[in-house]
Amino acid sequence: MNEELTALLEKYDRRILGQRTNVRLLLSAVLSGGHVLLEGVPGTGKTQMVRTLARLLGGTFQRIQFTPDLLPSDITGSTIFNMKESSFQTVKGPIFTNILLADEINRTPAKTQAALLEAMEEKQVTIHGETYQLDDVFFVVATQNSIEFEGTYPLPEAQQDRFLFKLYIDFPTFEEEQQVLKEMLEDTFESGETDSVLNMASFLSIRKEIESVTISDDILNYTMQIVRKTREGDTIRYGASTRAAISIGKAAKAWAYIAGRNYVTPDDIKMVARPALRHRIQLSPHAELEGATVDQIINELVGAVTVPR
Repeated sequence: MNEELTALLEKYDRRILGQRTNVRLLLSAVLSGGHVLLEGVPGTGKTQMVRTLARLLGGTFQRIQFTPDLLPSDITGSTIFNMKESSFQTVKGPIFTNILLADEINRTPAKTQAALLEAMEEKQVTIHGETYQLDDVFFVVATQNSIEFEGTYPLPEAQQDRFLFKLYIDFPTFEEEQQVLKEMLEDTFESGETDSVLNMASFLSIRKEIESVTISDDILNYTMQIVRKTREGDTIRYGASTRAAISIGKAAKAWAYIAGRNYVTPDDIKMVARPALRHRIQLSPHAELEGATVDQIINELVGAVTVPR
């Protein structure tokens, strides 16, 4: 693995305690050029995790607090008339950044949620008929509160499919949480500005290296069998799309690179399959009544596919 990336992960682990796997999955997603949906209870460090990553990467960061009265133009920008110069000027919105945190995205209506779609898929924004390109590195992390649904607008399936991963941010272990408490009370927690480890040029060169990570035909076949399994049986109402298979392949290459390998293994596919599929499949009513969870079903499907040698 790249030395700068190793240093970045070491710093990341010191700042974000108890989320080692999620930290690496988040980094895998941004290296893959994808976007991430973060779900977890308040106070588990979702915002801090994204803000720290932006600083370590040396990229620009913007945060938007989604509310019911937020307008699409509050995200993309708008055109205003400059009285002094007697001309119209375009004021770009916070979406013009490298890493965008869409906080509590399910608190805003579908019209405003849809304002992100063009940007996430096409890396461009249209303001009053004029199209503007976003940076080569553009990464959206959207958060959702998993315990409060009053006054929220669930993300449509089509928009959820735009996200490479859906990550669950759970509470850390007892020891890790106690360590956070100790450092905060003793004022020894690293709470200052995090120095960048990379810059956008070196980040793009790493992304280029990841493209050369080998994924064999056997691994591709294994990936497709997992995805097609989601379309079979009576426990899943709607299975995963072809985009899901592409997401798994891209994320597995990034995960293998972070692990220091230039080839993808079946274990890499297993690692990224669950976060890549959990928001793309919908359980059948009888499976939900029986108390099954999406993660349980994904684990069963992956376990039912023969692992290539």
